[in-house]
Amino acid sequence: APVFASALLSVDTPVPAFLTSTAGINDPLRYAVYRNNVTVSLIRALAANFPSIERLVGEEFFAAMAHEFLTAHPPRSKLMFEYGAEFPAFLEGFGPAKPYPYLADVARLEIFWRQAFHELDAPLLDGAALAAASPDEFPHFTFIAHPAARILLSSYPAGSIFIANRKSGEADAINPAIPETVLITRPFYDCEVRILEPGTDEFFSSLLDGNSIKTAVEAAFTVTPQFDLPRAIGMLIASGAFTAIQES
Repeated sequence: APVFASALLSVDTPVPAFLTSTAGINDPLRYAVYRNNVTVSLIRALAANFPSIERLVGEEFFAAMAHEFLTAHPPRSKLMFEYGAEFPAFLEGFGPAKPYPYLADVARLEIFWRQAFHELDAPLLDGAALAAASPDEFPHFTFIAHPAARILLSSYPAGSIFIANRKSGEADAINPAIPETVLITRPFYDCEVRILEPGTDEFFSSLLDGNSIKTAVEAAFTVTPQFDLPRAIGMLIASGAFTAIQES
């Protein structure tokens, strides 16, 4: 089986000697048809999992890049929506993609988006529980993260690029030098992608790490003195990133 699979994914690998027709002939041309079908199917599967990347680099470039990837990283699961876990790291080391250093983080967002989409449902944080808290207990609250919540700290505007390409928008006007922190949630049936403001990004990152509101607020103000706490609390409730207050 390993010999059969490796030969399928590499045109430079000879047809396995044990594969013969009923006449006992080892036929490379017939095998090439099967090899091509498998390769094309995997490239299409990767494109379906990373539509933003394909749109950014174009179909031809993506197909060539995907062929390089699948040769080194064949599928290890029957679930094709999971295929491409190694793709972001591959993009970071793929020479022809060096002029586009943001591609790896956009690919990570694609993975987070699919993971969030397929995650389990969970109840959402009840804002009334926060409103009813006393001033003494509120700073010490920690929260249970929603199973679908994902956050990415990127050195590039990966969120803006992701959103523009998902919605067929224009990514040309986006400044590639501006870092972004991106929150992906699925509060109901659709995934939501938010680009967090400075300060709010530290706040959410800290809370998702299991820290208290007090610790998260201190982290936010340390980095961003103009951090808008009321706005961040509103997003804490509305984003769907958390399910409940953590019992101490």
